[in-house]
Amino acid sequence: MPKTRMTNQRRVILEELRKVDTHPTVDELYTIVKARMPHISLGTVYRNLDLLTETGEVLKLDSAGSMRRYDGRIEPHRHVRCRVCGRIGDIFDAEESPSCSNVSVPGFTVTAVRVEYDGICDECRAAAEAQGSQAV
Repeated sequence: MPKTRMTNQRRVILEELRKVDTHPTVDELYTIVKARMPHISLGTVYRNLDLLTETGEVLKLDSAGSMRRYDGRIEPHRHVRCRVCGRIGDIFDAEESPSCSNVSVPGFTVTAVRVEYDGICDECRAAAEAQGSQAV
């Protein structure tokens, strides 16, 4: 994919995304960017995130049943998702990435492997323990 021009809006969106490690949704990132650029629209943030994803400058994190989130850190790493609140954390010291070269699925060409871990974040665990919940 050819590189596109880095507009001021796109640059600010990318800068703000790379400042946080919370893996924000589009709405959350829009709120952050709007503090710097009060006249930016939500549609502009959506369009620029799509473009930044297509050019490989950000990662789009999709999981069934959850809101799409974005990650400004594109170096190889994995994620853990809290099964209670949906918060996402980075894992940089996981074992070597699995390869799709040895995966054979009839009717498919496997092009990527994504590993995501589920768990419970410290805040949700503490809340559950304070309530005496055994659901953790």
